Amino acid sequence: MSGMSATLYDPAKHADLLASYCLDAGAGQRIQVTATTLALPLVEALHRALLTRGARPVLRLEYPGQQDDFYRHASAELLDSLHAGDLADMQHTDATLRILTPQDAVQGSDPERRARHARTLSPAVQLRSQRRWCVTLSPTEAGARAAGMTLSAYQDFVARSMFLDLPDPAAGWAAVRERQAGLIERLSRADVVRIVGPETDLTLRVGGREWANSDGKRNMPSGEVFTGPLETSAEGHIYYGLPTSVGGRLVSGIRLEFRAGRVVAASAEVGQDVLLASLETDAGARFLGELGIGTNYGIQVPSRNILFDEKIGGTVHLALGRSYPETGGLNQSALHWDMICDLRGDPDGPGGGEIYLDGELFQSGGQFV
Repeated sequence: MSGMSATLYDPAKHADLLASYCLDAGAGQRIQVTATTLALPLVEALHRALLTRGARPVLRLEYPGQQDDFYRHASAELLDSLHAGDLADMQHTDATLRILTPQDAVQGSDPERRARHARTLSPAVQLRSQRRWCVTLSPTEAGARAAGMTLSAYQDFVARSMFLDLPDPAAGWAAVRERQAGLIERLSRADVVRIVGPETDLTLRVGGREWANSDGKRNMPSGEVFTGPLETSAEGHIYYGLPTSVGGRLVSGIRLEFRAGRVVAASAEVGQDVLLASLETDAGARFLGELGIGTNYGIQVPSRNILFDEKIGGTVHLALGRSYPETGGLNQSALHWDMICDLRGDPDGPGGGEIYLDGELFQSGGQFV
């Protein structure tokens, strides 16, 4: 990638953090790495780092746009059937790493075909969730354009968000874990969570569920605490102001209304067909699988990438679809779509929002109180 050496971003340092801190790769462990060829500098460094630790790296490289080609050209049999070899492969995998490489979408995938294949992949996704896994990102030209930055500025943004600018990035993530443990101590005593903001007044229950401390082990970068709300508890409406991208399609201005936990009305200012197709993925797609609270105040500028944007300090995200079993969530779905509600407020626009725990103010204007 041109110009990379002149920035804070160092693929070798990123790879070492992934192999040691995130994956905790050990001798003989089979580690599956999935990426496009746009991430080759990171993939090469990671391959060496995993081998140094005695692990067995399995590299799955795709060309840019390969997934879009699959959704456009795959036969009905390929869309609707899962090969036994794919399941067997996951059964013999100790950990997985997916490297995101933001790309320019020439033509977005058909959302109905994507949702259809997602249902087919559910057994493999379930197996993967039972193993160690991590998702990270390799900076690309397209990612920089989406974030409205030059490539070098975007590389610096990525490096700082992962603490790659620190002498010991793992120590930085240990400090995040400690700070978030204090938030979880308070959240764990709550039952009713109410989120209030512009076009938003949503209540849900979390009593008896576990809060997870997302400290960079599964997402790099991270900085959030999350749980699985009681499946039939969501009541009210919410507006998601930060845009997301699904299958190369931009979706923004999402409005959802919930009754007894289920989405009963949905609209989007952009990408409504993607939203409606996703809601029909399966029976669990209209229910919430996750409530997350962003705590990373080092990420304040949206980059149109969910891995970063959902961590923005002062935002909350609620995912439609699949729950994470470690939270006690029970919702099952092929879908897991994080949507971001910004509670920080805009000095020149709408005001911020609040989070209440059993009626007590927990966060106001994006700041914990």
